[in-house]
Amino acid sequence: MKVVIQRVNHASVTVENKIKSEIQKGLLIFVGIEETDNDEDIKWLSNKITQLRIFNDNEGVMNLSVKDINGETLTISQFTLHAKTKKGNRPSYQYAAKPEISIPLYKKFVAQLKNDLGKEIKTGEFGAYMKVNLENDGPVTIIIDSKNKA
Repeated sequence: MKVVIQRVNHASVTVENKIKSEIQKGLLIFVGIEETDNDEDIKWLSNKITQLRIFNDNEGVMNLSVKDINGETLTISQFTLHAKTKKGNRPSYQYAAKPEISIPLYKKFVAQLKNDLGKEIKTGEFGAYMKVNLENDGPVTIIIDSKNKA
């Protein structure tokens, strides 16, 4: 499971010209699921995200987590995070999980985040064409891959 996390002042996702979800200060998380992902990846990643200290404290040092600041979270599925571009110019998505695998894992990931943060998690719409609007704060963008824990 691979995520791209952006620290945002606000973010929203629009589906069919209607805002599906929006947040204020917090994390925008793009989630890519591959065939070999499982519950262990979900638990590890959720714990890492909720504890990640990327918000400034009173001295301007990134020392606080989204939980510490009571921030919001918007999570969006994005199979293109598993694009392979080594050969040719058209990305291959052969390692991205098919919907029958990725949808249940995505739902479990959102549920785990909700449990770990103790608050509602906003989402996009799995498989839909979405427009994402955000104001990155910093900018701060972090990439985490559960297959690369070291």
